[in-house]
Amino acid sequence: MKKILIVEDVDLNIELLTQLLEDDYALAIAKDGEQGVELASTEHPDLILMDMSLPVCDGYEATRRIRASGLAMPIIGLSAHAMAGDAERAIAAGCNDYLTKPLDDALLFETLDRHLGR
Repeated sequence: MKKILIVEDVDLNIELLTQLLEDDYALAIAKDGEQGVELASTEHPDLILMDMSLPVCDGYEATRRIRASGLAMPIIGLSAHAMAGDAERAIAAGCNDYLTKPLDDALLFETLDRHLGR
């Protein structure tokens, strides 16, 4: 079973993602960017769902640190911000893709399938 690391600080979003994904994927949860960087190297997930607005270390910095450590798993940036340039900023930080919240379930699964295969 493929493993997804969810890096998200809002409990409701964690619950929603868990409900959507738990039947098909093993899940690990980090509630801030610092913990996300740590779990990326210790949990060896196949993919990371990275909220870009996080406490301690935001998702942009966490993504840069994960990439600087040599890890190459797909990272999907998640954000409630849909302003011009937000997706480009996430991609520039090292994300492979970018989705806006609230998440469209079909688009989420399409994106996961594209990066993980199913």
